[in-house]
Amino acid sequence: MNGRSLTMQTAAALTGLMLSAMVADAAEVKVFTSVALTNALDELAPIFEQKTGNKLTISYDLAAVQKKRILDGERADVIILTRVMMDDLAKQNKVVPNNIVNIASTPVALAARVGVPKPDISTADAFKQTLLSAKSISYADPAKGGLSGVVASRAIERLGITEQMKSKTTLVPGAQSPDLVAKGEVELGIAQASEIVPNAGAQLVGPLPGELGSMTQFSGGIGAESASANASKALIDFLAGQEAGSHFKAKGFEPGG
Repeated sequence: MNGRSLTMQTAAALTGLMLSAMVADAAEVKVFTSVALTNALDELAPIFEQKTGNKLTISYDLAAVQKKRILDGERADVIILTRVMMDDLAKQNKVVPNNIVNIASTPVALAARVGVPKPDISTADAFKQTLLSAKSISYADPAKGGLSGVVASRAIERLGITEQMKSKTTLVPGAQSPDLVAKGEVELGIAQASEIVPNAGAQLVGPLPGELGSMTQFSGGIGAESASANASKALIDFLAGQEAGSHFKAKGFEPGG
């Protein structure tokens, strides 16, 4: 057997050992997060899995629902919710202390159907007139804990038009408002910008103006009962890094925070 054959065999053996080691070290990371992050994480998950060999199992739901699941005793390796919720979970010893990382933020914003002129929402009064002129609007049901729905409901109340808007408002359980706008089922939707931008049939008009608006900061932490702490930390570091940041930005987020 010549030297070249030996070199090739040695290289193949080393590659096999490296692959075996990667498989042996691979971990399954269970993630609980907000539905607002769906489009970004669905794109980023396979990139992380390919880089590390780890497997992600991601559960999406309203942030308030996910927080309750953790408080009720369900286990997750990585939790990505609003910063306020994460700080509260830390106080209740549900995440590893002093290790919460800001990942991305997104404003509550207005959506209109693609192709129609963008309505004026530059001031609170302009936004009020836009809502009153609309034939129909949609946002997440605030009673179910949807963050954008809570902000939308509060804004409408502060504008003093709650009664005028009731009959033309469709409440949805989660992030469906941009879909209703895209299908032409409602004229306007209020949702997280990150839920609007990826929808090809909806256009982002802009964040709710002034004090009516709200920026939601999403932060990640390692679950206190995580069985895969190293892989969990690797995921959080990846999501807070530059490569993930460009993906977040394309989906309507501001990276980091």
